[in-house]
Amino acid sequence: MKKSLFLILIITFLVIGCSSSDDANVTDGNKDNFDRKALLINVADNIVIPAYQNFSEDMTALKTATSNFTTTTNEANLVILRNVWIEAYISWQSVGMFEIGKAEEISFRNFMNVYPVTTSDLESNIATGEYDLTTVTKQDEQGFAALDYLLNGLSDTDAGIVEFYSTNTNAAGYKKYITDLVNRMDNLANQVLTNWKEGYRDTFVNNSGASATSSLDKLVNDFIFHYEKHLRAAKIGIPAGIFSETFDNKVEAFYKGDISKKLFNANLSALQDFFNGKHFAGDSKGESLKTYLDFLNTIRNGEDLSSLINNQFNTARAMASGLNDDFSFQIRTDNSLMTKTYDELQKNVVYLKVDMLQAISVSVDFVDADGD
Repeated sequence: MKKSLFLILIITFLVIGCSSSDDANVTDGNKDNFDRKALLINVADNIVIPAYQNFSEDMTALKTATSNFTTTTNEANLVILRNVWIEAYISWQSVGMFEIGKAEEISFRNFMNVYPVTTSDLESNIATGEYDLTTVTKQDEQGFAALDYLLNGLSDTDAGIVEFYSTNTNAAGYKKYITDLVNRMDNLANQVLTNWKEGYRDTFVNNSGASATSSLDKLVNDFIFHYEKHLRAAKIGIPAGIFSETFDNKVEAFYKGDISKKLFNANLSALQDFFNGKHFAGDSKGESLKTYLDFLNTIRNGEDLSSLINNQFNTARAMASGLNDDFSFQIRTDNSLMTKTYDELQKNVVYLKVDMLQAISVSVDFVDADGD
């Protein structure tokens, strides 16, 4: 009897000890009665919809520039089209993280920006004229990466690229393919924007509960998934060889080359702005993941978790500032700067995916695939 009582006491002390250890790492000072709906309203009205509106307008401009180039095919119109493509690609960095609602339904991100592009299959599509861009197997033959190849990768010179759309024996095929790609991208962007404006916004905002299917739970998971897989891994880790050998051809915008850093910075800033509830293209801020953590008075090892997260965003940005504009060149010449940038990005994975989710009582709904 005495032995049983002794064992019970030992187990009790162990449980209390473990709980105390966990609480010392991350603590929440307030009961969670935070207004999740206010956060969702800010995200929908001041971040997501304005960002999609801007992206849709950039896609319309891309469609117009493509039409002008295929109608009057010369180097001047190629340069204009390329510049409009760059602007749309930068704009994309502010919406790609929101894989929710219609975007999730149509697999928007994967049809818009899978890279590297499979050039052999793309060239086969152009040669045969037979392709269905709606199929999943064609995701690496369309989108921004395919346009990168068609606008920058066909030749080392603009004159050489123009020849593919003018004097090439299948110039009509190249014109048709680039037109079909841009039309599809524009159509997908309009589908997502229209869905947000015509009903999904209210559905999103009103689903303000605390469950795996609530808007906030899904949104936060999408945010972290994008940060971890599409920023940290795809833009930096995979090409830098963090998970295997280096792949200098797997950087974003490989054929253009000198905009991969610009795209990275645009996406990093968009992710941090979202965390802080900063209005798209503005300075005002609303309820956000930051204000949620601050409301809960979430402390990690004696410091505000929201400050730790923002500081780490800034540290990663500072580390990346030393990278070459062309990530492919950076990998070939001094890959250590890429791996150091990855390391700084990885630190925020812990803050966001472990500490933040614990604080706001959200569970991870995706599976790791890169061994981290």
